[in-house]
Amino acid sequence: MKAPDLLKIAKEFGAPVYVYDAQKINSQFKRLTDAFKGVSNLRLNYAAKALSNISVLRLMNSLGSGLDTVSIQEVQLGLLAGFKPESIIYTPNGVSLEEIEEAAALGVQINIDNLSVLEQFGSKHPDVPVCIRINPHVMAGGNSNISVGHIDSKFGISIHQIPHLLRIVELTKMNINGIHMHTGSDILDIDVFLYASEILFETAKNFKNLDFIDFGSGFKVPYKSGDIETNVEELGKKLTHRFNEFCAEYGKALTLAFEPGKFLVSEAGFFLAKVNVVKQTTSTVFASVDSGFNHLIRPMLYGSQHEIVNISNPKGRERYYSVVGYICETDTFGNNRRVNEISEGNILAFKNAGAYCFTMASNYNSRYRPAEVLWLNGEAHLIRKRETFDDIINNQVDAKHLFEPKRAKAIAK
Repeated sequence: MKAPDLLKIAKEFGAPVYVYDAQKINSQFKRLTDAFKGVSNLRLNYAAKALSNISVLRLMNSLGSGLDTVSIQEVQLGLLAGFKPESIIYTPNGVSLEEIEEAAALGVQINIDNLSVLEQFGSKHPDVPVCIRINPHVMAGGNSNISVGHIDSKFGISIHQIPHLLRIVELTKMNINGIHMHTGSDILDIDVFLYASEILFETAKNFKNLDFIDFGSGFKVPYKSGDIETNVEELGKKLTHRFNEFCAEYGKALTLAFEPGKFLVSEAGFFLAKVNVVKQTTSTVFASVDSGFNHLIRPMLYGSQHEIVNISNPKGRERYYSVVGYICETDTFGNNRRVNEISEGNILAFKNAGAYCFTMASNYNSRYRPAEVLWLNGEAHLIRKRETFDDIINNQVDAKHLFEPKRAKAIAK
């Protein structure tokens, strides 16, 4: 299948622009399903928060994916994209009981991660099936900023609170149909993940009518040439054997669920930006692009690395550049990176820009959010228009009547 023609896309749709390769998403989805082909009931729920464009959601639905959501708005997006309510799981954190009830009324799978809301929801809606999110106190991810299974995490119900949890379930007579965990992102040590899984299996034994066990996700993808990644094939082999063994002990064929986000879309994404100016200082050569952390915040927020390629001059000699943005703050995409020689007007491509990139974009400095393009069947399709000034002021209320001459005098007094 033909790869995206990034330079042509930048010329046609302008820069900055996000580009997503549907074929790569498809191949990653297949890779994961193949890794767990030994499981009779497998469900992959794409994590919408990674990349929530409705056209990408429709693509996921066409592949047979379910949907993992964390807000009522993501639930609504999923339904609009064609997902059936029963194929959507809603896993919020710190939201109101009213929002959870709103999601439940739409018929999606509810996943609750704290005792307070569990008791309130169970008392009012004992017949609504509920999944419980457990915190196994295992940090399987490699970055403390994106690992959520540790003991101080705000996510999940502690395994040490299981007796309290069971008392709530017994008193409310609520219907627990799933057990869930998520240990964090960038998982490398499969044995640590399997250890956390054993905690989940032990917890599951307390519930007699489960339909599924959700192991979260967090599989690491390579961020540069030769980078390490999660060996999903090895994990699939080991966890499949243990899961089937557990189902035999449990006496029921349960569904094994995952909620991959980054794994499916990260490598499929490219962010294209044009170089505005090349600036030489006493010690550094800066390549400043027509973007900033308002479009791609991960390098500044997480210290994440996105490989930067000069697609306008792919065979030029390599030099060292610090690639920075146009935001009026420290705004660095990469320090002292070796990039093929950059000239003003060149297009730079940032790789691994499919996950947690556009979804975290903002209008900081009153800048427009960029366009999004889906590369599908060898063609580029616009799936989000570039913003305009009208989008910036659309929801603002211009209270100019408050500053008319008479009112202005009153304010001055």
